[in-house]
Amino acid sequence: MGVIEAPQWLVPAFVRSAKAIGANAPTEQIETVGDALVASWSSPDRFHHAIKHLVDVLASIDQLAEETHDPDVVRIAGWYHGAEFCSNARASYGHRGGEDPQAGALRAARELPEIGVPQEIADRVAELISQIHRHSASTVDVDAQALSDADLATLACEPQKYAAYRKNIRAEYAHIPVEDYLEARLAILNKLVARSRIFCSPMAAMWEEPARENITAELARLTAELEEYESTAVDPDAVAPTSEAPANSAASANPAARELSPETHDAPNSSSTLGRAPRFG
Repeated sequence: MGVIEAPQWLVPAFVRSAKAIGANAPTEQIETVGDALVASWSSPDRFHHAIKHLVDVLASIDQLAEETHDPDVVRIAGWYHGAEFCSNARASYGHRGGEDPQAGALRAARELPEIGVPQEIADRVAELISQIHRHSASTVDVDAQALSDADLATLACEPQKYAAYRKNIRAEYAHIPVEDYLEARLAILNKLVARSRIFCSPMAAMWEEPARENITAELARLTAELEEYESTAVDPDAVAPTSEAPANSAASANPAARELSPETHDAPNSSSTLGRAPRFG
């Protein structure tokens, strides 16, 4: 199960950041919004993109705060960026799987003014979240860069934590057939490692080398798994799940997934499977 109990400081931290960007509703009302966000992040279909990921993203934003214009705007964007989530087969094959930053942006733009945040600031939060899609932050928007980098920081964690991250990502897509998952994950990671820089902001440059080492190791592992899988030349329904998948992932024969067009086997949305920011250190 990917659900963990939210730390006691989490909702008060949301309240502080919300008030810092202009929320003037009663504290209890702001807490209600924070509680609803925690509930969203705690849904049982989340393994990586769960409460721990939210905590890690917030911690990574804190590390990058010195180079942001408004760290509390970035923190609130961190709360909403993955609040909306879906990993079912139809969403995944339709390139809409995992975190849905567009839906998160709309939710922020709607909910924040209800607790007194000025609309222009709520819109700014939504703008930052929208830029996290495919991690294509503007080169001149330091706040968007910090949010994107915080979301990707998991890629640079120590190898043991990265192994747990890999398994949790696979668990979120346990219903996706083994071969489809391996091909999708390879496509995403190859695109990421082909970039001249994975991280945008200057302070996040320290994460570049360990992230590339982790990704390179995972690419080698995935390539070997895919080659082994293809060499068996047997009915995919009869193939045991890979070591990356949980034991109950026999659901890989998901009929809904098989009905979807093969050209959509790109990956469950890059903003979902690339992984999100862990805590460093």
